[in-house]
Amino acid sequence: MSERHQPENDLSKGAEKSQDEAGTCCVRPEASSDVEFLDAYSRAVTTVAEAVGPAVVGVVADSGKERKPGEPVGAGSGVIIAPDGYILTNDHVVQNARRLTVVLEDGTDLDATLVGTDPATDLAVLRAESSGLPYASMGDSAQLRVGQLVIAIGNPFGFQSTVSTGVVSALGRALRSREGRLIENIIQHTAPLNPGNSGGPLVDSRGLVVGVNTAIIAMAQGIGFAIPAATARLVVAQLMTHGRVRRAHLGLVGQQRPLTRHLVRRFGLAEATAVEVVAVDPRGPAALGGIREKDLIVAVGGKSTPSIDDIHHLLAEWPIGEPLLISVLRGEEQRELQVAPTEAPGPAGG
Repeated sequence: MSERHQPENDLSKGAEKSQDEAGTCCVRPEASSDVEFLDAYSRAVTTVAEAVGPAVVGVVADSGKERKPGEPVGAGSGVIIAPDGYILTNDHVVQNARRLTVVLEDGTDLDATLVGTDPATDLAVLRAESSGLPYASMGDSAQLRVGQLVIAIGNPFGFQSTVSTGVVSALGRALRSREGRLIENIIQHTAPLNPGNSGGPLVDSRGLVVGVNTAIIAMAQGIGFAIPAATARLVVAQLMTHGRVRRAHLGLVGQQRPLTRHLVRRFGLAEATAVEVVAVDPRGPAALGGIREKDLIVAVGGKSTPSIDDIHHLLAEWPIGEPLLISVLRGEEQRELQVAPTEAPGPAGG
């Protein structure tokens, strides 16, 4: 019988592995592109971690008692945004603190003071007693795209300068703050977060801060949230100028209420729900403008307001003191009332 010879592999086609007499394998040519991709990914993450890591701090908020030896550092994280010690973090990290300490990457402890806080966006600004500190630059969160690489740096469980990576999984999300106000345009991402990451930066592949990590969903994997840099930039400016965020308010308490088909058709309303006024501050702008309890607010500034969140959203962009037209249903009548919002009392606004 004649021997059959298998054709030799054509390595120029790059489709298969071959084995030499010593049993070693040749790497497929296309595998080298995978290695190059992983090398590029690793270089990007490494470069960002080395550049931004020194600007990330641990934030310790306590009642004034000294930490015990060996006690894990960090109730949360923060990021230095100016060389003279200004630090951005979460409001819930520093809430009710009598003493604030920040811990630098090299382990140095610095006393810090609270510049201002904004529970409505879960952001706060501290200032450490130092200068010439490494700092991170704010990026443009409006340019983020779903699928884009993002890197979270923080102090989960007190482990300093921990780096995790992921991608932007969704944009334009909304979350409730601890005080109940809706925080809009939240970034959802897959970079793993744990307790202690709160207040740490979310950065892009250029090392720019595009968000401030704020929350995770318990029992969920791969779902983290960050306040966008665009929101943080506005809040920081007001906190550094006024020590608080100035927001307009109407001086009323409302709740969402469904409207009957009769009312919707009669007045040609765009929505089937409105905001029912359940209480009015007798000295507030709403009362001065003629708004009463049981009025149904259907529009503010010419825009439909089917929920309290819609009113909050409109007020957030409305100049304090500027007259605002509010459309209400009172019984079987629709009335247009002019109200001049004033600055909301308290640090949270509203």
